[in-house]
Amino acid sequence: MGNPVPFDEAQWRRDVEKQRIEKLYAPHFRDGKYFNPWMPTERGRFWEFLKWRLSSKTRYTEKEKAFKATVAPHLGDRIKALPDVDFISWVGHGTFLMRIHGEYWLTDPIFSKRAFLPKRVTPPAITAAELQDLTDRVNVIITHNHYDHLDVKSIRSLPEKSRIFVPRGLKEYVASIHNSDVRELDWWESIDLKGGVKLVCLPAQHWSRRIGQGVNTTLWASYMVITPETKIFFGGDSGYFVGFREIGRRFTDIRYALIPITAYDPRWFMHYAHMNAHEAVNAFNDLRAQYFIPTQWGTFKLGDNPPGHPALELKKAIQEKHLDHSRFIIMDIGQIRMIQPHSRRINPRS
Repeated sequence: MGNPVPFDEAQWRRDVEKQRIEKLYAPHFRDGKYFNPWMPTERGRFWEFLKWRLSSKTRYTEKEKAFKATVAPHLGDRIKALPDVDFISWVGHGTFLMRIHGEYWLTDPIFSKRAFLPKRVTPPAITAAELQDLTDRVNVIITHNHYDHLDVKSIRSLPEKSRIFVPRGLKEYVASIHNSDVRELDWWESIDLKGGVKLVCLPAQHWSRRIGQGVNTTLWASYMVITPETKIFFGGDSGYFVGFREIGRRFTDIRYALIPITAYDPRWFMHYAHMNAHEAVNAFNDLRAQYFIPTQWGTFKLGDNPPGHPALELKKAIQEKHLDHSRFIIMDIGQIRMIQPHSRRINPRS
């Protein structure tokens, strides 16, 4: 099953390896726009988008096209029945509901039927109303301004006492949507929250654009949630880059790495901003995390690959690389994973 438009994976990997770690700390805002200083690229060129839409597509089998994420119902009720323990639950796409150190966290919330144009193929595990029934306060992480990560209707529906953390350039916009405490962060900047909890904003290799906001006029990011018991990395949207290696060096003993696998086909067009399954495994190794939880598959069709295909590709990569299956948690939508304190170091190559 080859890609109709050729792409040199070996050359791309060589280009990645040429990236300089120190550039992760370099200035990344100039002339009103943000950029990735380790590997700048021009984005938003209409001819490339047009070439993608008009080019021939990869052929997928009926089984690959039909595969979907399983949905576990009644998440809100199951959370209410839990004891007072920390957990991670997948709501769908890049949206995860977590209880960490006794507080609720929500990543890139989207409960809507569409991400601007793409239609949802699986329902969210919890609705905004059910979330409001659980709690009147949520810590919300927004990674960037693309419609499948910053959904206006979903933001407006959040509990009134929410705190929302956004990358540079998004504070004013998000504050106009939701009357809450909106805090803006730059890469490597951190916020100390009560009880020894810290949120760190980290680099990602991506870009930004939406109606009313020009190309790269707002920043994109990943995040680390740090508590006295554990560390959780949330990757947002990103292509594969040396930043994963540096993050893994600076933040040891990461418990869970929530890493995106989405919209990687066609590779010639998507490789800079999105990872395929093999690159996501490389990112996991670079982070030296204990567990890998894939994000952004199974909800929207954003590339040429079917929505469920990334999970199949990840399972295939695990098998081909003879990796420890117990360290890869491919969640059902609505599944609850209890968070236990980090107990021991894991060989990242095992």
